[in-house]
Amino acid sequence: MRRLAVLSLHTSPLSQPGSGDAGGMNVYIRELVSSLAQAGVEADVYVRRWHAELPDIVEVEPGFRVIHIEAGPVDLAKEDLPGIVDDYADGVLAHLRGDKPADALHANYWLSGVAGHRIKHELDIPLVSVFHTLARVKAETGDPEPQHRIDAEAKVIRCSDAIVANAPVEASQLENLYGADPDRIEIVPPGVVHAYFSPGDKAGARNALDLGDEPILLFVGRVQPLKGVDVAVRALAELDHTNARLLIVGGASGTEGEAEVARLQGIIAELGLDGRVEFIDPQPHHLLSTYYRAADVLVLPSRSESFGLVALEAAACGTPVVAAAVGGLRTLVNHGSTGFLVDSRSPVAYAAFIDEILGNTALAVEFSANAVEEASVYTWSTTAARLRRLYQDLTLASPVNC
Repeated sequence: MRRLAVLSLHTSPLSQPGSGDAGGMNVYIRELVSSLAQAGVEADVYVRRWHAELPDIVEVEPGFRVIHIEAGPVDLAKEDLPGIVDDYADGVLAHLRGDKPADALHANYWLSGVAGHRIKHELDIPLVSVFHTLARVKAETGDPEPQHRIDAEAKVIRCSDAIVANAPVEASQLENLYGADPDRIEIVPPGVVHAYFSPGDKAGARNALDLGDEPILLFVGRVQPLKGVDVAVRALAELDHTNARLLIVGGASGTEGEAEVARLQGIIAELGLDGRVEFIDPQPHHLLSTYYRAADVLVLPSRSESFGLVALEAAACGTPVVAAAVGGLRTLVNHGSTGFLVDSRSPVAYAAFIDEILGNTALAVEFSANAVEEASVYTWSTTAARLRRLYQDLTLASPVNC
């Protein structure tokens, strides 16, 4: 296995995570492809051109390039992207035919999966798909997606030579909600960059961020209804620790993002939390460790989460996590050992678990040590090695006929 084409139609590994449509998937692609390149697999990441001044090709590092493909207006809204999937596929095909051929395709998200399905058949190369989020899972949590997305995901799943699940629960969802062939599902968790995310001096981190010694709760991610930031805000109001503060690191995302920020500000005013909640712009990924180290608890009340990279990053820094018992978070957070999982959307339930950590120094220290130990097994080099073997095996087999 020498060359891989990575499809990421709607978002770029060069974008700032935590704003717009950039999030854990951007980190996933950037770190995975970097690790593959370091292991000798050349990879091009194909992204729809989203700004007029972007260069055609950006060489991130040896063996890792980002290729910008012309497909629709640069300012096209995300909900209109299904209409330009064929244009994107045309551009990827033209580049692959004019440049070095790829041995396999790795499609991220359903839009790229649709393009990958077509490219697979035109070039007769295997397709590996990873969805990051699934429409039927979102529908179960009150976030319905259009039927055409559900149908497209089902079609891509049927035709993929392998489907990568980030955690066992996602594998079960693929089987139970989409009828995926379990023999074609590979559970390969993402990793974490331990050079960035590791334990450090809390006092030093707080000093760097100009924080005092009050309890600090942290939310990291895009601000949108799916992420449940309102639950974190309401939990703050329920705490026994009435001097605690909440830092929200991330920007508005999606069509509802700005409205969600305004709604949160209304909740903050209604609950009398002015001065105790701070909105912080998205931070460069490698600087997030300072926030994790400064925090006493990471709060992650998402309605759905295929994996939850921020929970892993926080754990690697030794920060206990209180998270929703959904998706990959059920794998990442060891309830009662590295943090707590919450089965409800109740702010009171979140507050009770947060208070338990804030009020028991010995427990917080124990959770911190356990979190670091459990996070240590997640590395991007391991993820890349497992996927490299998967790509290699697929190139030696007959592609799935569909």
